[in-house]
Amino acid sequence: MKNKPTTEQPSNYNNLEKMSTFELLSNINTEDKSVPNAIEKVIPSIEKLVESIHFKMKNGGRLFYIGAGTSGRLGVLDASECPPTYGVSDNWVIGLIAGGDSALRKAVENAEDDTTLAWKDLQNYHISDKDVLVGIAASGTTPYVIGGLKKANENNIVTGCIVCNENSPVAEVVDFPIEIVVGPEFVTGSTRMKAGTAQKLVLNMISTSVMIKLGRVKDNKMVHMQLSNTKLVNRGILMLMDELHINQELATSLLEKYKSVKNVLDNYKNKFS
Repeated sequence: MKNKPTTEQPSNYNNLEKMSTFELLSNINTEDKSVPNAIEKVIPSIEKLVESIHFKMKNGGRLFYIGAGTSGRLGVLDASECPPTYGVSDNWVIGLIAGGDSALRKAVENAEDDTTLAWKDLQNYHISDKDVLVGIAASGTTPYVIGGLKKANENNIVTGCIVCNENSPVAEVVDFPIEIVVGPEFVTGSTRMKAGTAQKLVLNMISTSVMIKLGRVKDNKMVHMQLSNTKLVNRGILMLMDELHINQELATSLLEKYKSVKNVLDNYKNKFS
């Protein structure tokens, strides 16, 4: 790496064990406030990746995330929330973590150091040049991620990354790098903190923007959401009441009949237009 990675630089704070609870919380909060500002600086880079993902997905492609540790968990989290939120297939946005699903709860020894493992994992999903692969790695040095991205490049697959150091090996091998430099962590090297927060925010931005551009949101509402629990059913009823200016009883019966807010909106408006 050309420069010493900022994610490994010493904390701006010393003697953490001597701080009061209030001091610990206040200082962590102070550090966290810097994250949105760091992201603001790279919005043009995020925009380029979002546009590329949208183009691929509207033409039948998929979005893949790969990562290890916290980064991998965040990718799996973002992918797993797309189906219930936007009513899309669970094989449309796919998150893979080094070491497999068991690594979501417990660290898998040496999994992230295998440069061949990510491509093997991706082959299980028959990834192709119709798709987009985004590597997530706070340090920008994770072999699992680098190996997967290099193989994707060899197969003409569009690649991007979310890293928290400049000039990293991961960023050097992708088409659309996103480098969010959030500075040293409150606990030196603990990238589950500011770096993880930055990655989560950017993942929110990417998937939300893509899904909106793909028509999975109407106005500001999740009209395609899966009605998988009482809270979401009630939310759907309120959406229909607001959108169609109807009472709760009618909204409830329409939702039971058509099974989704989007279906109600399409059928009800067509019927009475």
